[in-house]
Amino acid sequence: MSEQHRLTIATRGRGSVEITSEIAGIVRAAAVDVGIAHIFVRHTSCGVAITENADPTVRRDLETLLQRWAPDGDPAYRHNLEGDDDMAAHARSLLTGTSLTLPFAGGRLLLGTWQGIYLFEHRTQGHRREIVVTLLG
Repeated sequence: MSEQHRLTIATRGRGSVEITSEIAGIVRAAAVDVGIAHIFVRHTSCGVAITENADPTVRRDLETLLQRWAPDGDPAYRHNLEGDDDMAAHARSLLTGTSLTLPFAGGRLLLGTWQGIYLFEHRTQGHRREIVVTLLG
């Protein structure tokens, strides 16, 4: 048995948005009791990741690392059609990933105590991001 849902998340620009409750709500309402939830973001300049949800400094430190690994406006970049953050956003998307697969049972995600699901916006301007959630059980 399977189900598929779409979420639209508005971002405010570079940074992370916790989407755990939205995904958990889909799982809670599902007809599927035990299985996996596949979460896929349909864009090349943002990503999804699981990280600590208790201390927001973790996400700030992750952003610091992403800035080091894929800085905006690097003169070596050739792709800059949409501005200095264009190529950096694509590189950061590769680092965070565009999909996750999570187990669930009894209407609950089987996340660890300090784990949360986050959409990471890698562009400096806000966007509307579409996420596809597929439940397989």
